[in-house]
Amino acid sequence: MPVLPPVPPPADRRTVVIEGVPHVRQKPDFCGEACIEMAARRLGRAYDQDGVFAAAGVDPALGRGAITRELAAGAQALGFDVGPVWASVEPSRASAGLADSFDRVVADLEHGVPTILCTRFDERPGTTEHFRLVVGYDAAADEVVYHDPAIDSGAYLRMSRARLLDLWPLRYEPARWTLVSLPLRPGELRDPPPRAGSFTPASYAQHVLALKERLEVLGLGGLSVRIEDPFVVLGDDAPRVLERRAETVRWAADMLEKGFFEKRPQRILDVYLFASAASYEHGVRRITGEEPGTPYGFYSSQKGGLFMNIATGGGTLVHEIVHPYVEADFEEAPAWLNEGLGSLFEQSAERDGHIVGLTNWRLAGLQRALRRGDVPTFRELCAMSDPTFYEEDRGTNYAQARYLMYYLQEQGQLRPFYKAFRAARKTDPTGYATLVRVLGEADMADFQRRWSKFVLSLRFEG
Repeated sequence: MPVLPPVPPPADRRTVVIEGVPHVRQKPDFCGEACIEMAARRLGRAYDQDGVFAAAGVDPALGRGAITRELAAGAQALGFDVGPVWASVEPSRASAGLADSFDRVVADLEHGVPTILCTRFDERPGTTEHFRLVVGYDAAADEVVYHDPAIDSGAYLRMSRARLLDLWPLRYEPARWTLVSLPLRPGELRDPPPRAGSFTPASYAQHVLALKERLEVLGLGGLSVRIEDPFVVLGDDAPRVLERRAETVRWAADMLEKGFFEKRPQRILDVYLFASAASYEHGVRRITGEEPGTPYGFYSSQKGGLFMNIATGGGTLVHEIVHPYVEADFEEAPAWLNEGLGSLFEQSAERDGHIVGLTNWRLAGLQRALRRGDVPTFRELCAMSDPTFYEEDRGTNYAQARYLMYYLQEQGQLRPFYKAFRAARKTDPTGYATLVRVLGEADMADFQRRWSKFVLSLRFEG
């Protein structure tokens, strides 16, 4: 690496320090965003580095903070005039080029304008690049005064001008070095765009950043990522394939919110779409530390994610998307309702702008159980504890709950029933009284006979 020759100090050796610039500790990889927040707060603006990230328009699925061109765009969107951001110097003439560029930084400081410099973090070979906010120059000591967002006590730190000028050139090419500077000259200042989804773009970016680091450690790096609010969708197929599959997530979430759920999940949830049985089993083991209990897919509230063998189709995906919505929207919903809705929509379509369940593979087993007389009464179904529902004749319980939901749907009563049961959950925890009331039935035994006849008349040609 060429040795940087001495760079003469500013011609008139002037000292200037901008007072009253608050220090902000950056979030991971948000050093540039934190620098703009610091300058903006001095000018009375209330937004934080998350707002700067939103203004920069970075795709949060990338899982990183803003790079130079995005940071410059964000600063301009917020009303700062950053002027020309990039300059280049030839190593053989670096001394003069650096002197001129640093003179411009000091000239801006004299007008109360701090400047973001993109430098190497330190002198180590291959060190990462880092944004710092220059807030002053002490001519007597020949030191640069700066705020470092990566350090807790990073306000009004000092380093020699010579050291800064050694760190400043980004040596991408042997024959030409790049200087990056963003003077934050205030123009007509504006606030960031308002949040459009459940979580800020910065929240998604920070989530994806941490997730990628964890997956890399687990040997699962390289998964494609898409944001489908309130989910982060990941897959081991090509990005364009994941994009197509993520459309199912978006459609299901939109339809379920429109038809049933007033509350979204209150945390970002990960949806893993594995392209084969082998990658699904391997991924589940690495991420959860356990073997998958089903070859199709499942939702784990504890692990904060949905895990899918998407090679088996999208039905299980839609089924499992129901569960985090029920978890958020219906406190302590019984298993029969949760699984009834989930299994209803594992074979689904859109009708008159709403999601509807279709007949599916569960029908044949339920019809056999009805002919044997092995189906519980609806009072018994509603009264089942979660362990009973899941462990005793699980297949029949799922199917009965599903086709009760299907019947209500076909009678135009499913959405009213769900909303009435949710409203009455404290006084009617099993939902049976609400079911009777919504159906308008005085004799539930007679209704069950008619429902059984209805189910036996259905067909599934899958």
